[in-house]
Amino acid sequence: MTHGARVPALPPRALVLVAASGCAGIGYQIVWTQQFALALGHESAAVFAVVTAFFAGLGLGALAAGRAIERSARPAAWYAGCELAIGAWGLLLALLMPAPAQFLLQLTGPEPEPLRQWSVAFCGTLALLLPATAAMGATLPAMERVAARLARTRSHIGTLYASNTLGAVVGVLAIAFWLLPAYGLTRTALVCASVNALCAVLALRGLPADTDTDTDTDANTDERAVATRAGAAPAHAARAALARLAATGLLGIGYEVLVVRMLSQVCEDTVYTFALLLAVYLLGSAAGAAAYQRRWAQRADARRLGEHLFAALGASCVLGAGAAWAAGSIRDAVRTLAGPGIETALLAEALMALAAFAVPTFLMGALFAHQCATARRAGLGLGPCLGANTLGAAAAPPLFGVLLTPLLGAGPALLALAAAYLGLSGARAWRSPPPWLGAAALLALALALRARPLVAVDVPADGRIVSYQEGILGAVSVVADADGVLRLRINNRQQEGSSSSLFVDGRQALLPILLHPAPRTALFLGLGTGVTAASAALDRGLRVDAVELLPEVITASRTFTRALADDPQHAAQAPRLIAADARRYVRSAGLRYDVIVADNFHPARSGSAALYTVEHFAAVRERLASGGLFCQWLPVHQLDLRTLRSIVRSFLAAFPDGTALLASNSLQTPVLGLVGRRDAGVLALDAVRARLAGAEFARPAAEFGIDDEFSVLGSFVSGPQALRRFAQDAPVNTDDHPVVAYLAPRIAYADDPAPAARLVDLLHRLDVAPGELVAPGSTGERRLAAYRAARERFIELGQFVRPTPDARAMLARVQEPLLAVLRTSADFRPAYDPLVRMALALARTDRRAAGALLEQLRELQPARPEARTALALLAATPD
Repeated sequence: MTHGARVPALPPRALVLVAASGCAGIGYQIVWTQQFALALGHESAAVFAVVTAFFAGLGLGALAAGRAIERSARPAAWYAGCELAIGAWGLLLALLMPAPAQFLLQLTGPEPEPLRQWSVAFCGTLALLLPATAAMGATLPAMERVAARLARTRSHIGTLYASNTLGAVVGVLAIAFWLLPAYGLTRTALVCASVNALCAVLALRGLPADTDTDTDTDANTDERAVATRAGAAPAHAARAALARLAATGLLGIGYEVLVVRMLSQVCEDTVYTFALLLAVYLLGSAAGAAAYQRRWAQRADARRLGEHLFAALGASCVLGAGAAWAAGSIRDAVRTLAGPGIETALLAEALMALAAFAVPTFLMGALFAHQCATARRAGLGLGPCLGANTLGAAAAPPLFGVLLTPLLGAGPALLALAAAYLGLSGARAWRSPPPWLGAAALLALALALRARPLVAVDVPADGRIVSYQEGILGAVSVVADADGVLRLRINNRQQEGSSSSLFVDGRQALLPILLHPAPRTALFLGLGTGVTAASAALDRGLRVDAVELLPEVITASRTFTRALADDPQHAAQAPRLIAADARRYVRSAGLRYDVIVADNFHPARSGSAALYTVEHFAAVRERLASGGLFCQWLPVHQLDLRTLRSIVRSFLAAFPDGTALLASNSLQTPVLGLVGRRDAGVLALDAVRARLAGAEFARPAAEFGIDDEFSVLGSFVSGPQALRRFAQDAPVNTDDHPVVAYLAPRIAYADDPAPAARLVDLLHRLDVAPGELVAPGSTGERRLAAYRAARERFIELGQFVRPTPDARAMLARVQEPLLAVLRTSADFRPAYDPLVRMALALARTDRRAAGALLEQLRELQPARPEARTALALLAATPD
């Protein structure tokens, strides 16, 4: 082939086939990643092992089959056979995945050593995926050999790669926004298998059955002759080409790992976020490969072009780091211009991805096509090229995600990656650099000197960062505001609690353990600030275990629980903290617990929706001891009612007699608890009263607003009948059809400012039928009904009350409504305490009005001492 000659175009049928194959391949990757995360856990070992095993399988397949395909006279048959093998194995995994998944789960165990966990995750995943991924790795080399017959040339690598990658872009978007939400994992895998089968049939019917070996041999001879005339030894050139291909595979996926990590601190980190980031990454690669084929493939100065591409990639990675750093500004600008809403948020995330990925991935695609062409001239086929590149890519997740990010931080690691690209450009590129290279080097130096600000942590005015730690799966920070309130965040976006919510966090522990008549063991799924688990450990008779996915959260939680841990009486009761995936621990641990409490996980965050599936709830029920109780807390302020209904229905599938209670009367951050029991039965006021009287708490439960049986049982807002009505036609969230993962992000993107109105709407839909909680017709049941009615009025009142420093004005606004609440229920304390405080404040200026209010409070709740004590204080104090 003469350089500069026009390259014949590939027929559309070949491009359609490789695009469809790429679409199915990325579909399998998404499905398998979710399936193995469910089986192995969401720890770093499982997350990175699936990606690593996938790329390793591709590389091994390309290397193993590439040479045989090169020698074969029937590459179309090879291609069809590979597509059939992928589809058959994909179908087999779709139907039989639960059995090997259970085996890997048991092999891993509840608290494995890191080496064991990594070995099981990687080797198990590689073994299960290898038949399909190896066949995937061989499809592009086979199609390239077919292209040699169709177009009478070997120079269409860039076009084939671009088509295959463009098909993957379509697959990512179709799967994330349509197939998975509508049909689930298994059906999506079946669709992919059908695409493979269709590709095989079309290949056998529409592609030539054999290759013109004379034409192919002439092309090989011609390209080797080019290399020989250039003075390169073929063996040396081949080794050098493969080494560069492996390096670019490593650095290309490493760039993806690091940028996704940085953007996760600005984006919402939902299933849609990942889909958009991956789509933009693939689209840029496809565009670069296509541009290379169209504009640069016939350039005579191939070596110089490669040097410039490496140097440009290094510079663009520096710019990409800067774009990731400034992503928050892009997000804010889009929201300002377009307003709130899911469409605006998705547009902002797409623009952030374009800013960080567009130029680097465009150059990556062009560089890969150029390297393959260079390797071809050195006598190598596409199989070895793909094999080297994807095996290098397989090493990227453990190297950049597991080692370098925790060691250096994502920002500095990204700058080191850019330097590696610049180093690969070669010494000659630096002796006569293009004019833009010096400016890029200066920019890299400036960013390197400011690498720490590449950490995205939102700090309020006059606030400070108390602690920051980058782990394998996330960056965990503790931030203090001007008032000293501490907040725990994961990846800057996901708030896990604050020091101002200690009251509610404590109630989320004490309410469930007080509902059990005599608990001895408790398990907490999710740690957050650690206050909830630590509050449960206030019960001296209770052994508490707490499971948390991120070790960095365990470290940060000590900042919030230090006061409890420093108490000598409480220190011996500190919970046992376990760094593990909650789902995997529940399934594989041999212990049974009297009480299990699950944290209020944000369902839109990546992986969290798996903790709201029917299968997980059923596994929790199996982990309960006889008479055991499970409480799943739900962040109502982070859930729309549609998503909440789906979670409730899934919970009721495992706990048909489930009930619901409120952790507190908060209107800004309302938290709903779903309560299920292993054994059916109703509660008893006497049993709760006896439990309160007999519990040995290191601190009084009254500090958390729990001083009698009505403050416990009065927290319930729904019985089984109302919950079933509320959720009756909602979609069930299962492992195979994770609808919550696709429903929940809508409210996360919408930035909904009205959790109070949503809570009131929810309370209007729920109710407790007679006999569902306590014995029907009893005095206790009537008092509980009155308590619930008082609470509903109290919450509705709270929607329209805004705090004011003027005690008299505030009292004038709320006194009569709160007194009406107390007349509804003599047991409802939340309306009693604020009136006592306001009466004491009023006494400084109007003792008579204050005394009258306190007298009313004494009459309405005669059993409580606060009003009587305040009246006695007023009487004893002179005017």
